[in-house]
Amino acid sequence: MGCFFSKKSKRKSAEKENLTPTTTSADTAGNSVPLGNNTDEAPKQYSWDKREKVDPKDYTLTGLKDVTVGRLPGTLNGKPFVIQDCENCNIFVLDHSATINIDDCVNCRIVFGPVKGSVFFRDCKDIKCVVACQQFRARDCKKMDVFLCCATQPIIESSTGMKFGCFQYYYPELAFHFKDAGLSIFNNNWSNIHDFTPVSGENNWSLLPEDAKVADFVPAPDPESDFKSVRISTEAARSIMPLTKGGRRKDSEESCLFVFFAGDYTTANARKLIDEATSKGFVLIQTKEVSMKPEDAKRVFQNNADDLVEWINKGPVTALELNGDGAVEACKTIASEVFSGTKVFVSDNKNTSTRDVDSFFNFADMQMGL
Repeated sequence: MGCFFSKKSKRKSAEKENLTPTTTSADTAGNSVPLGNNTDEAPKQYSWDKREKVDPKDYTLTGLKDVTVGRLPGTLNGKPFVIQDCENCNIFVLDHSATINIDDCVNCRIVFGPVKGSVFFRDCKDIKCVVACQQFRARDCKKMDVFLCCATQPIIESSTGMKFGCFQYYYPELAFHFKDAGLSIFNNNWSNIHDFTPVSGENNWSLLPEDAKVADFVPAPDPESDFKSVRISTEAARSIMPLTKGGRRKDSEESCLFVFFAGDYTTANARKLIDEATSKGFVLIQTKEVSMKPEDAKRVFQNNADDLVEWINKGPVTALELNGDGAVEACKTIASEVFSGTKVFVSDNKNTSTRDVDSFFNFADMQMGL
């Protein structure tokens, strides 16, 4: 039997020829313009074809020695960054990023702008740094001095000689970078360190002296470097981050809780309060910015709860603990003289102020998973 397709059908071939599209042309001003099917169609564009091409070198510092390097504001824009095998370098990453990993670095001075996720040091030693992040981790590290802002509890593991202080730094874009990274300047757990591998009878970590200055640990960039155009300051008075006493022993048994409710000037008001209180000799112990529900108000503010529910519903509240003999009366005076047109909560008397402080900050720590 012969194959059905072994012999070409003249009829079908003729039909195919008759069905073949023809191309005609029209002459316009002497130019021949093809009509009908156009086989020169543009190739399809897919979403991955439109992505910006990323050069890994732009997000990595590797194998550097005795240099001042880093990234200027606007160069990372929330992307991850990696630093590895650097020795005796001054590193300034003055932008917000997603995460930063630092491996096998020795004798380096480092500044990181706000990091939305984690900053993870591994196998590093003799590091002095300024860091703002959601999560801080250090593993197998030795002798690190860290001026830290951390939204969660900082973690160290198999590390020794770790010292921590409160974040103090300024450059013009820093406030915007904090916002882009989703970090609050009032949520800083820099002194609440968790050691995964404690050694009985030894301290793997401690707090830096209260008068420690960033400039003594991480000097400003060389005026001849690429960072000369960035107006950097390490002065505590210019820092975007409030300087808190943290876990150090309080100087007085009297503390006062001062709470601002959500509004256009909450941050400015909190800064004004800090300036007013510290100028009178009182000490800022800690701050927190958290959201509350009406049912939380009774537990935290007790007899004042009903009056505050409306304000709690407006958004996150910002609380400050101020310490020193006479703190409660001083804060009440500041509230009436400086913030008379602003809704605030201030501890009523020193007999209940400790309860106020404990109630609010225990609640805030639970909300933040600390």
